[in-house]
Amino acid sequence: MVSSAASFYGIGTYAAGIAGNLFAFVLFVSPIPTFKRIVRNKSIEQFSGLPYVYSLLNCLICMWYGLPCVSYGVILVATVNSIGAAFQLVYVTLFIIYADTTRRMKMSGLLIAVFCVFSLIIYVSLELFDHQARQTLVGYLSVASLISMFASPLFIIHLVIQTRSVEFMPFYLSLATFLMSVSFFAYGMLLHDFFIYIPNGIGTVLGVIQLLVYAYYSRKSREESRLPLLRFSTRAILKASSSLYAPLRWQSITSFQPMPSSDYHITCSMLFCIDIQESHRRNRKHVRRIT
Repeated sequence: MVSSAASFYGIGTYAAGIAGNLFAFVLFVSPIPTFKRIVRNKSIEQFSGLPYVYSLLNCLICMWYGLPCVSYGVILVATVNSIGAAFQLVYVTLFIIYADTTRRMKMSGLLIAVFCVFSLIIYVSLELFDHQARQTLVGYLSVASLISMFASPLFIIHLVIQTRSVEFMPFYLSLATFLMSVSFFAYGMLLHDFFIYIPNGIGTVLGVIQLLVYAYYSRKSREESRLPLLRFSTRAILKASSSLYAPLRWQSITSFQPMPSSDYHITCSMLFCIDIQESHRRNRKHVRRIT
């Protein structure tokens, strides 16, 4: 009975690790549509490269933590993070290629800093610490890198709140982060590994917050899409009607607010403005004819 319980425990631990690997892989490939858009438009637009830099540093440090020369029994941590490091390096490279000069220099500097920090960690942990102390050192570093990676989407959350749009917060990236955090939290709890379950527990909480923000602002976006195409104030109409003998100037377009991010709405507002101009011209001719 004890052996069957141990076997069940081992299977559960392995299953949690495999689930974490699968969800992490989904996390690694989820930005592909974003980078397809960047490559197609040859511009990074308002996308932030910081999450990918933090993810690269996190993957490198966690890969180092999962290797047998640092920790025993957590090889699934090393395998998934080695794959993740390769993906993140590709993403950061594409970001650098299509960024403007200022952001390209900034991202290049951050990438160089990541490799310098990782090289220093390897050298110090191998040369100055024994195995037990090495695991403790790299473990605390992995906790710090994981927390910074999970916190990096806060920049995107800030952008979503500012723009009131979820365009720059990919849903599947947020969902995969949450599911990966839950899986590795369970994996760490089953292994009684403090350095795995603490940061992934924090990541689970942050993932919930990010999903709630996405749900709220995606609902707001759907509600706004149901509003009329043109929104204008009574004051603007009175101002326009008071200028009977003068064509409506283009500055008055600001009184008519097209719905954001839609060329169709902008075109409608322009046609509406031109129509008012034509009406004023006809009224002017009619007044001249009477006088």
